[in-house]
Amino acid sequence: MKLSTKGRYAVMAMVDLARHAQAKPVSLSDIATRQEISLSYLEQLFARLRRAGLVKSVRGPGGGYRLARTSAETRVSEIILAVDEPITATRCTEMGATHDLWEELGNQIHQFLNSVSLADVLERKLKPRIAEAPPTPANSDSMAAAS
Repeated sequence: MKLSTKGRYAVMAMVDLARHAQAKPVSLSDIATRQEISLSYLEQLFARLRRAGLVKSVRGPGGGYRLARTSAETRVSEIILAVDEPITATRCTEMGATHDLWEELGNQIHQFLNSVSLADVLERKLKPRIAEAPPTPANSDSMAAAS
């Protein structure tokens, strides 16, 4: 899967917004400074995030952005898709020998990102979820040999 800077930066910015938007709207310039992302790039991303209904803009002095929903209700997959990042591991349109493999990998990635909320990222609840994955055959062979 190829995830471009657009998707990564959008997720980073939304996590920053979720972390800092408790009492008042957060300005994009503050996010840009903290995350070391170009302000003009963030403006483009937040226009897409706003159109997708993930953020709300607040105008005027002290304005900025707020999450449109709670951080627990906002999925990482939604953020990536909102900035036009398809979550896919295939690059072919033909049905080749490995097409099904890459298509299913893309489905698994999408399922995982859809299961992760901004709150999960903020609360660092990803490690237990990843640790629950079954061991791979290579790992289980090496584990059996070690015991």
